[in-house]
Amino acid sequence: MTDMKIALVTGANKGIGYEIAAGLGTLGHRVGVGARDEQRRTDAVEKLRAAGVDAFGVPLDVTDDASATAAASLIEQRFGRLDVLVNNAGITGGVPQEPSLVDPATIRAVVETNVIGVVRVTNAMLPLLRRSPSPRIVNMSSSVGSLTRQSGPGGTTTTGPVAVAYAPSKTFLNAVTLQYAREFAGTGILINMACPGFVATDLNGFRGVRTPAQGAATAVRLATLPDDGPTGGFFEDAGEIPW
Repeated sequence: MTDMKIALVTGANKGIGYEIAAGLGTLGHRVGVGARDEQRRTDAVEKLRAAGVDAFGVPLDVTDDASATAAASLIEQRFGRLDVLVNNAGITGGVPQEPSLVDPATIRAVVETNVIGVVRVTNAMLPLLRRSPSPRIVNMSSSVGSLTRQSGPGGTTTTGPVAVAYAPSKTFLNAVTLQYAREFAGTGILINMACPGFVATDLNGFRGVRTPAQGAATAVRLATLPDDGPTGGFFEDAGEIPW
């Protein structure tokens, strides 16, 4: 057991996930770097440690039940609990994603990672989170998951390209997060969604206008909310995002 807060960030070997891990580490959390690729995971842990973060590697494929169970067992054996879970791992599914052109298998793969993967990891970690005095869960969403922002007067698309796999996966994730918030009401577990904004990462070919560190800020804030903080909310830097 340790007095330090223990955090796990999925997809933390690069980009926004790495910066979330770095931000939590700077605040004094001991941070698990969840990632599938062993070398990238090891490199990220070494880089974080060199920057003064108490980081450790967690082998984790969010699409695999056994991997999620093994990750929970690793954390339980080392620390006995988990204080913060940030579900950051995600995929876009590539292109094309016009509804009339997309391969249904693309939609299935994106939902498996972006939605079912979040449920899989969250449920695996719940027994550990329930042992924390102030458990926090942050699901990384996107403003393209907002139905309000996606449709203007007459149904005109107003946010992002047509992406029938990626954008609806975030809408689905938002809805799932709300169901968790309802279940967790009164338990002390706060669960919220964070939008990083249009961040330059390999996920979008580095076309974004924000840095990964800027994209991580909202998630770090939600991961460290006080006990009277919000739950079941959808946030970006500027505040709440309309549904």
